[in-house]
Amino acid sequence: MWAASCLASCCAACACEACRTAVGSIGRRSARIAYCGLFALSLFASWALREVAAPLLQSIPWINHFHKTPDREWFETDAVLRVSLGNFVFFTILAIIMAGIKDQKDPRDKIHHGGWMAKIFCWAVIVFLMFFVPNGVVSFYESISKFGSGLFLLVQVVLLLDFVHGWNENWVAKDEQFWYMALLVVSVVCYIATFAFSGLLFHWFTPSGHDCGLNLFFIVFTLILVFVFAIVALHPKINGSLLPASVIALYCTYLCYSGLSSEPRDYECNGLHNHSKAVSTGSLSLGLLTTILSVVYSAVRAGSSATVLSAPDSPRAGADKPLLPFSKADEEAEKKDVPRPVTYSYSFFHLIFSLASMYSAMLLTGWSTSVGESGKLVDVGWPSVWVRIATQWATAGLYIWSLAAPLLFPDREF
Repeated sequence: MWAASCLASCCAACACEACRTAVGSIGRRSARIAYCGLFALSLFASWALREVAAPLLQSIPWINHFHKTPDREWFETDAVLRVSLGNFVFFTILAIIMAGIKDQKDPRDKIHHGGWMAKIFCWAVIVFLMFFVPNGVVSFYESISKFGSGLFLLVQVVLLLDFVHGWNENWVAKDEQFWYMALLVVSVVCYIATFAFSGLLFHWFTPSGHDCGLNLFFIVFTLILVFVFAIVALHPKINGSLLPASVIALYCTYLCYSGLSSEPRDYECNGLHNHSKAVSTGSLSLGLLTTILSVVYSAVRAGSSATVLSAPDSPRAGADKPLLPFSKADEEAEKKDVPRPVTYSYSFFHLIFSLASMYSAMLLTGWSTSVGESGKLVDVGWPSVWVRIATQWATAGLYIWSLAAPLLFPDREF
């Protein structure tokens, strides 16, 4: 018994030391990866609690104070929202603390890149405390999360447009035949993929023998947008390029698929339900993993993008920086303790994670309106459908605006 106790104590001490060493090794260049890991951990915690925490929440008097106990789905949604609220509070506090940092000599720079044991502990405490807040606070957070999620999706669209325009400008600037051919090849491949994908959408979501007018409208309207993008981009006065038009066309087609596939599994026009009537834990895990990768990439990319928000005192600071820089000059500057301007806005970086927390909560709860089988899935239900379709329309509008704005306002920089 004594030996077992000693062995357990030694194992616990080794585990704590390993955690402390791992956390202590997180430096300036890996801090953003660490924030991504913490965010991914919160999503997995939300998902796990959604599956197992309902009986526990039913027994907590300040949560289950109703005359008639709600069904299980209500407690599953409540668990996800409380973890998301904790995540939102944590990153919002960091965003406020980091406001106004201009160079790496600012003491708050060390808080952003270090103190990971303290930050992880604070995150865990904040999430835990969210299970003591009144239901009214959680309900209010649920309401504003719908607006925060929309804002996060809008940021995603802006980042995509910045990426494709930058990609096109980079290849055109090389002014070589090889790169012009590469532009043409990539554009053709994107259009082939777009039309092939559209054919699959007709096959999956407009089954014969059913009245699927709404799905047909979504698919046909997407194809109309594809042609409009090409026509506007190739207009002599616009002088655009097929590469951005083809990439945006493919992305809009994907959004159409994403929206249609989010239709309830019992909807007769959702042809995918024939292949996924019984949704396994493995497929749900894959869906959640895809969501995590998408949200984390968008959050990190947005926090580092000069398009959405430039770094202090530098209009395009960080625009040409890699996402996770490994510059020897930066390393030497750190050793010499030379003050250097920050390459991205720390405050905006954390604010994007705050919005991503809202967005992920909406995905996990079916935009807080999931019932029946949809409540067991990730991002399924009519609200999810319309959010995807609205995102597609916003993408189309912003892309056309990015082409037409320089023509309409020639005296302004875009």
